[in-house]
Amino acid sequence: MQIREIFEPEYNIVEIFESLQGEGFNTGMPSIFVRFGKCNLACPWCDTNYNQYTTWSLSQILQKVRSFSAKNIIITGGEPTIVPKIEYLLDTLKAEGYFLAIETNGLKTIPSQIDYIATSPKRLYQHKYQQKCIPFANEVRIVADEDVFSFCEQIEQQIHADRYYLSPCEIDGEMNLLETITQIGLLNQRVNKPKWQLSIQTHKLIGIE
Repeated sequence: MQIREIFEPEYNIVEIFESLQGEGFNTGMPSIFVRFGKCNLACPWCDTNYNQYTTWSLSQILQKVRSFSAKNIIITGGEPTIVPKIEYLLDTLKAEGYFLAIETNGLKTIPSQIDYIATSPKRLYQHKYQQKCIPFANEVRIVADEDVFSFCEQIEQQIHADRYYLSPCEIDGEMNLLETITQIGLLNQRVNKPKWQLSIQTHKLIGIE
C-alpha cells in the first residue's frame, strides 16, 4: 500500500496574541496578531524583534488562533509578503471565516486572500519605492522619522489609498509628535490633494500588546 505524504508547511513566528488594533482606521478592533519573522528592510527605529522567532507548523498556528475569540486576524511581521507558502495558511484561515488584514511595507505583491491592506512605506528606502510598490492600499501609514513631505507626495502618486496617515517615530520611548503634526499641517495646506491624519500607536500609550 502506498502511503500518502501529508504536506504541512512551517512558518517562522515571532508571536501570536489577541489584543486590540492600536493604530490606523481600525483602532480598537479586537484582533488576533500573527507576527512572522524576517524582513526585507532594516529600519533602525523598528520596534519588532523580527529575527527572534521559532518554527510553527500550520496546525500549531491554527490551534493557537482558534483559542482566541476575535474573528479579525492581522498578518504582520517583519514582512509577511516574503513568507514562503503563506498562501496555504491564508487559505485555511479564510475557509474558517476569518477577516484577514495585513500590515506590510508595500514592496511586494499582496496575497489575494487579504481583505484589508495597511501599508507603511519607509522613507529610508525611498529608492525602492521609486522602482516598484503596490498600487493600492486601504490605508497608508508613513512614519515621520525625518522630513517626509516629499516622500508622502511620492507615495500619493504611487499608492492609491482610501486614507493616508502620518505616525510619529518613537526612539527610546520618545515620540516626535510636534514634528509629525507640523508635517501633517503642511501636507493638508495643499489644494486638491489627499488629506493626511495622525495615527498613534495607542496600544503603547495604554500598556497593551
